[in-house]
This record gives sequence, C-alpha cells and structure tokens, in this order.
Amino acid sequence: MPVLERSELQASPLADLHAIANEVGLDGFRRLRKAELIDAILGESAPATESDDAEQDSERADDAPRARRRRPARARRSRADVDSDAADDTEPAGRGDAPDSPEEDDSTGGGTASASKARRGRRRGGRGGASADSESPKSAGADDAEEAGDATARIAAGVVEVLGNGSAFLRVSPPEPSDEDVYISAAQVRRCELVSGDRVTGPVRTPRRSERYPSLVRIDTINGDSADAVSDGARYDELAVDWARERLALGSKDSTLEAIEWLTPIGRGSRVVIVGARQAGKTETLRRIVEALQGRDDLEVTVVLAGARPEEIAEWREGPVAPVAALSFAASADSQDQAVERALEAGKRVAARGGHALVAIDGLDGLHPAAARKALAAARNLREAGSLTVIATATHPLGGETTVIALDATLTATGSQPLLDLVNSGTVKPELLVGEDGAEAITKARAAALEAE
Repeated sequence: MPVLERSELQASPLADLHAIANEVGLDGFRRLRKAELIDAILGESAPATESDDAEQDSERADDAPRARRRRPARARRSRADVDSDAADDTEPAGRGDAPDSPEEDDSTGGGTASASKARRGRRRGGRGGASADSESPKSAGADDAEEAGDATARIAAGVVEVLGNGSAFLRVSPPEPSDEDVYISAAQVRRCELVSGDRVTGPVRTPRRSERYPSLVRIDTINGDSADAVSDGARYDELAVDWARERLALGSKDSTLEAIEWLTPIGRGSRVVIVGARQAGKTETLRRIVEALQGRDDLEVTVVLAGARPEEIAEWREGPVAPVAALSFAASADSQDQAVERALEAGKRVAARGGHALVAIDGLDGLHPAAARKALAAARNLREAGSLTVIATATHPLGGETTVIALDATLTATGSQPLLDLVNSGTVKPELLVGEDGAEAITKARAAALEAE
C-alpha cells in the first residue's frame, strides 16, 4: 500500500477513509471521528477496541441528558450560519441545470460526504443544515472549513440568478455565465429568500470530489445588508395590504387589450383571472398582456405554464418572456402545484422587499382546487412595500378575484374584435384605478352591452 500523506487523508471524504481503514484492518473505525480515524490510519494512535466501544457507548448514554440540554443553544444559531451546510443539500449537475431536488442529487453518483452527512443528520433527528459529525454547537461554516480546508480563503460577490428548480448561481460577471460562478443550493435560496438580481457576498469552498462547481458556504450580505437582517424581516403574509390603486397601462393598439385596459382595468396587486370556454382565446390573450408589460424596469414579469399544450409551450419559449417552468397537460397536478408555488414564492420575496412582481399562470384548471385558490390569493398590494400581481387563465372564476376578464368564444370563432364579454367581466373598485369618471364610463358600457343581449 503506498505511503499516505495526512494532507491527502484530510481532503478525502469520510467514506473513502472508511474504505482505507477497512483495507488496513482497523477495528471499530466507524466509531471514530475523522481526525481520530486519520491518526489511526497513519498509526499515530490505536483504534478503539470492542471494550473501548462499549465504554464509549456508556459515556454517550451518561452524556445524553447534557446533550439534550445543549440542543436549544444549537437551535439558536443564526440563519446565515445554518446556510453554510445548506450548500451541501444539492450538488450542481451542470451550469443552469442543477437537480430538481436533494433526492435527485443523492442519486447522481456524486458520492460526496455531504450527502451522507445530510442523511445521517436526518436519522439522528438533528437540524437539516447542521453537520451530523459535529457534537458541539459550533457553526456549520466552521465544520465545512475543517473538512474542505480554508473555506474562507475566497469571498465571492456577484448577482444571483435563480434557476427553475429553486437552486441558483452567483454570477460574478453578470449577466453572462463564467467559470468563476458559484453554486447556491435551493435550501440557501429558500432560507435567505433570494431572488434573481440580489447582490450577495459570502465565503466559497472549492469543489469536492464529483462536484463540478464551487459552492457558497454561507451568505453574509444581501444587497449590502446583513443576511440575518434581511431574512428576519417581516414575512409577506404578515404585511398590511390595500386595494390596487395604480393601473398597469398596457399601451397596446390591440382592440381586445384596449378594452381590457379601460373596461376591466388591472392594477398592481390585482388578482386577475381570464375566463372562457375552450378555444375562447385565453392563452393568446394572456400572452399579449405579458408582451405588453414585459421590459419595464419597475415590474418583474414571470410566466409559468401548467397543463399547457406542447405547441403553446413552444410558442411561449420563442416569445420575449420565456416561462420559468413549462409543464404540459400530461404532468401531474402535484407537479403543476409545485411549479406555480415556486414562481409565486419568488414573486412574494420581490414584493416584500419593495419591488413589483407579476406572475402569469396558464392555467389554473390543472392544479388542485386548493392550490389554485392559494395561487390566486398570493396577489396583493402591500401598503408599505411592493406588490405581487397574478394574472391566470381558467375556465371559470374561482372567487376572490379583483378583476375578471371574460372572453366570448363566439366572437373568437368568428374573428370579431374585441373578444371581451363585458357583461361577465369586471373589476372591483375600478374608481381606484381609472377615477370616478372612468368607473362611470365602465358602468354605462356594461349597461349598453346588457341591453344589446
């Protein structure tokens, strides 16, 4: 067997050390900590015997009450510290195509110590972000540094780009990808509520075996503020809300969009459903609205396709706003629920920080009824922050909408314009968006449409 260097052993995953210990015939090596195991392999200390193992088990049993008493201190670790091991939750499979879930990541054949640590941590009942090999309440960042070398040797700074599966990359030379970009796990994105465009700093560790990219150990700052301060801010659902008061101008010469803009106005924070029978033009109308609103500096537009036709998915992808998730009608309702929820969570984070987001969903019919209502209810105009507007398609109104845009399938079939079924359309409190005169004009137009029927 070749001579082993301590530095090589320290850089090796625990699984490799176990394999070496088994090869050289060490007894009880699985009970040793990493440092002790390295000493034993190098012959600098004797491994534990069976009697020693029994004695250690007795000591652990005696220390169990003290360990339980120490757990609250460990639970009080800061959010940013817990994030240090969250970088191990998922491992990037490629630039822009990170795995969809930690479970997928474990099955990619990476064989990293981080995956086994996470599984052991769950079996022991510890916190998901804490190191399973650590028996003291030291920060997970220190644990990572101990295993991967000097993890704080390089501090990365850049702009976050969140991927469709929830993980992200820190672009050090935005907007283009580069070899220096750093992977951010989905757990860190969720815990620190990151959104695309956030400027983030934090220490980086080099890739471990079978990993292709460096990973962020923890997040220190977000947009110049402490990550703890940003993450511990008021939650979206706890913020005060108000009726939509600022109309979103479409500025289109399309007759249907003109009718929508003035007769069923949409505001920042509106809950909008485009309804109609099959082939009434719901998807096409939604696409035209998105195209009219995209490109604005004061509005972040996101598209989610749930239960769409493959041809429609192709058309959306070729348009100016590519969907962050595109599921056909063959996808399960659970998958569609999750895709919509991820997009809405990102929109909530934008709104809670004072920005304005719009999530377009095509459509709600393929979701579970409860998930569809939850998606629509996510929209709101925050009184002291930003707004999240939701515009979705559905066969029928769900209830709770602030704007219903009903389309007439007969008008669509005959090529008549506009497609708006004004009698069944409407906006709650339109005077807040178009003024008293505009609201009166809407009332007169609806009355005229009703008489025409």
